[in-house]
Amino acid sequence: MTKGSLLVCASLFVLGFVTPAAAADLTARPYAKAPMIEQVYDWSGLYLGINAGGGWSHSSDDWNNSQHSSGGTVGGQIGYRWQAANWVFGVEAQGNWAEFGKNDDWNHVNSFGLFTGQVGYAWNNVLWYVKGGGAVVHNDWKWNDGSRAYGGFGGGTVGTGVDIGFAPNWSVGVEYNHIFMGSQRFEWGGVVAPATVKQDIDVVLVRLNYKFGGPVVARY
Repeated sequence: MTKGSLLVCASLFVLGFVTPAAAADLTARPYAKAPMIEQVYDWSGLYLGINAGGGWSHSSDDWNNSQHSSGGTVGGQIGYRWQAANWVFGVEAQGNWAEFGKNDDWNHVNSFGLFTGQVGYAWNNVLWYVKGGGAVVHNDWKWNDGSRAYGGFGGGTVGTGVDIGFAPNWSVGVEYNHIFMGSQRFEWGGVVAPATVKQDIDVVLVRLNYKFGGPVVARY
């Protein structure tokens, strides 16, 4: 047998023992699995936004005058939210111009403002919340003699809404508010107005918000 043949036989003999051992070593060797990272929307932070929609006002007085009026509204809001697990808490101030009713109606709503607290629950980038707090409404009143009075109501509001985060830092939502103003007696020109007026308003808004700060957090 030649020297080359001996080398080939020796190599095959060694591989016959080494290859199964190496394969067994690779099979038994443990390996670490990379952790799964989930991107979760973070609702915490300062936000600023705009809104637009419509509203319905019901007014009545103790002279048996009653009026239902409706119209459009546009405005803005600023607020701050804190998130703890899936719960979200916040405060918000909102101001809107309004055109509820016609200029010749005896009650015409010009503007309103809401100052509320919020409690919500988040499913990642979807947030449902309820809100409540104080409200002010500015009205233009027209009396039977043709004179006009301008004044504001103070009252309260309750509402609910849904926000959806659709891009980094941006969210869009729909919100409903009921504004209950109770009753008020106006004074104009030193003369007490001839009626005590009661008023309630319902408003539906589409909102667009921009939140300052990081849009997501990592959860392992």
